[in-house]
Amino acid sequence: MPEDWERALAVVAHPDDLEYGAAAAVSYWTGQGKEITYLLVSRGEAGIDGMDPAEAARVREAEQRASAAAVGVADVEFLDHHDGVIEEGLALRQDLAAAIRRHRPELLITLNHHDTFGTGAGAFWNMPDHRAVGRATLDAAGDAGNRWIFPKLLGEGLKPWGGVRWVAVAGSPHPTHAVGVEAADLERAVDSLAAHRAYIEGLGVEEEPRAYAQGFIEQMLRGAGERSGAELAVGFEVFGRR
Repeated sequence: MPEDWERALAVVAHPDDLEYGAAAAVSYWTGQGKEITYLLVSRGEAGIDGMDPAEAARVREAEQRASAAAVGVADVEFLDHHDGVIEEGLALRQDLAAAIRRHRPELLITLNHHDTFGTGAGAFWNMPDHRAVGRATLDAAGDAGNRWIFPKLLGEGLKPWGGVRWVAVAGSPHPTHAVGVEAADLERAVDSLAAHRAYIEGLGVEEEPRAYAQGFIEQMLRGAGERSGAELAVGFEVFGRR
């Protein structure tokens, strides 16, 4: 996995998307002193069946901020696209290009944009929000560097940024790279997922949130580690940009 970068922007659809694995790599990177910002396209307001969307948005935003802090991320931003019906199109690409120009990252991190999680008989269909945001993030990496795409951004003082060198896709069924992480990163990633208590309880999980998070994260990191020759790892599909 490329390590010669200083700034990353993580772009996902919902609170909790980064916590199902990628947060362990974020912990490892922030421990190295790298600067990482989270950008949530929605506030996850449709994610808890028994909770009114306005209240869910408030709760899930607070949970996301606590979750990010657990892995060393202080800067968390939210857009106001609607959870469950995020559209892959020019409006989303423009919002993401604007964020890339503001933060000027070398690395973009996003979640699986493919049709499925996993492959073969064990695959399951990916959510439309994940597909839309992942694909728009890949597109916006180029949009951000072209002054003639979304010229409105120039009037807002957002100069082109062509410095994105890679896009790393977490949860991809086609990983190409892996980040070896430490036991301490695993524990911080567990804390990060467990911070989404209301969401986890809303899923109907019977385990206590931290026990649920421990089992899920440890299994995922050990599985990626076995595939990459490390004890613990996070897998990514990495796209380079020229």
